[in-house]
Amino acid sequence: MTRTAFRRVAAYLVAACVAVTAALVATPAQAANPIVNRFAADPSMLVANDRMYIYATDDQGNSGTYWDSDAWRVYSSSNLVDWTDHGAPFAVGGFSWARQYAWAPSAVRRNGYYYLYLPVDRTKIGVARSTSPTGGFSDPRGTPLIERGRDANTGEEPIDPAAFVDDNGQAYLYFGGARAPKVVRLNADLTSTSGAIQNITISGTGSGTAFGEAGFVHKRNGLYYYSYSTGWPGRIAYATATNPLGPFTYRGIVLDYTNNNTNHHSIAEFNGRWYIAYHRNDLPGSNNFRRSLAMEYLTYNSDGTIRPVTQTSVGVGTPTSPANRLQSYNFTDRYVRHVDYDARIDANVSPLADSQWRIVPGLASSADGNVSLESVNFPGYYLRHANYDFVLAQNDNSATFRADATFKRVPGLADAAAVSFRSYNFPDRYLRHSNYLLRLDPITDATGRADATFRITS
Repeated sequence: MTRTAFRRVAAYLVAACVAVTAALVATPAQAANPIVNRFAADPSMLVANDRMYIYATDDQGNSGTYWDSDAWRVYSSSNLVDWTDHGAPFAVGGFSWARQYAWAPSAVRRNGYYYLYLPVDRTKIGVARSTSPTGGFSDPRGTPLIERGRDANTGEEPIDPAAFVDDNGQAYLYFGGARAPKVVRLNADLTSTSGAIQNITISGTGSGTAFGEAGFVHKRNGLYYYSYSTGWPGRIAYATATNPLGPFTYRGIVLDYTNNNTNHHSIAEFNGRWYIAYHRNDLPGSNNFRRSLAMEYLTYNSDGTIRPVTQTSVGVGTPTSPANRLQSYNFTDRYVRHVDYDARIDANVSPLADSQWRIVPGLASSADGNVSLESVNFPGYYLRHANYDFVLAQNDNSATFRADATFKRVPGLADAAAVSFRSYNFPDRYLRHSNYLLRLDPITDATGRADATFRITS
C-alpha cells in the first residue's frame, strides 16, 4: 500500500487507532511531550557537540491535508528538556532536480561534515552537506543519490532514508516504503553509493515481521538492531543481526500504535542513556498530517532485547538526583533491588545498578516530603505497589501510577535516624520487606517496624 492509496482508508485507520490509544487521547500532553510546540514529525536524532539534534519533517508548513511541506526543521538540546528551534536547515528548493514533498530526513556526522539524506518527489533521495549541524547545507552532487527508474531495485517508494556509519567506518543507507526494505553501501564521501541496492530480509514469527516503512538501524554491544514501522497504522518492531546487511531475525515490538496513521522513529544514545524519538498527535489542531514530536527512554534487558516502550506525556529529562541504595535495617547485608520487574531485598546486588535508585520528587505530589523511587539503570521506571506487592514499572503518567509510586518519606519506624516510606494513597500502609519480598502493609509490631525501616547509602 502506498501513501496515496492509504489516504482512501484514512477513516478506517483512525478508527483502528482509537481503541489502542484511548489513554493517550484522554491524557493531555504536558511537560516534555511533545518536546516542541510546533507540528513536526519523522525525527532523526544526531548527537554532536554535547547536544542532541533532531531533524524532522516540518508539518507546520504543510497544507494540513497531505504531507506536502517543502522544508525540514532542526532542533537541539543539551538536557532533552529545553529545546532550541534552529529553523529550516534545508528545503526542497535546494535540490535543483526536485519538485515537492519534504519527507522523513536522516542525519549523520563524519569527517567534520554533517549529512542530511532527504526524500523528495516520492521517488528520489538526495543528500545535502554542511560544516554546521544547523544550516549552510547544499547539494554536493547536483543529482539524486537514489532515484526510482534510474537505479535498479529501489522499490516502488524509495523513501525514509536512515544513514548508519559502522565502527569500521563503512557507511550504509537504509531506505524503503510500501513494504520493501532496502540497503546500499555508501562510499567514504557519503555522497555516493557502492554496489547494488540489496533487499533486507526479516525472518521469524509474530505480528511485527511485516515491514511497512521507516526503517532505522542502531548498534549496541556488537549487535545490529533494525527497527521499522509495520504499516498504516503501524507499530515499531525490531529485528537483530550480527551483520549490518542482515539477515535480521524478528525480536518484538518496541513502540505500540500511536494516535496517528503513521509511526516513524529514531534511536540514539546520549550521555550514557538510550532514547527513542517518535511522533504522534498531541498539539491542538493536530491530525494525521500535522504531528508532534515525542521522546521516551529506551531500555534493554540483560540479554540485549529491548523492553517495550510506554508512551507518556512526561517524556524524558536530565536527572539531578544522585544514585542511592536502600539498605535493610534488620538485614544489613541486603538492599532493595529489582529483578525481572519484581522488587525485593537481596544480598546479591550484581549488577550494582539493580540496587540503585534516584529519590525524586513524588510523581503524585512533591509536597510534604513525598518522593518517588526511580531506577538508575532503567530510567523512567519506578518502584510502585500493585495489589500490595511491589514491581518495577514504567511511568505511564496515569493518576493511578503516580499515586502508587509516591511515598511520604518519614523518620524510620524502628530508628528515627533511618527512613521509612509511607504510601501516598494508602497512608495506613508502609513499604516493608516480608520473606525478602517487598510488600505494602500496615505496621503493627516491632518486627514490622524493623522490616519497614531502611538506611539510605551511596
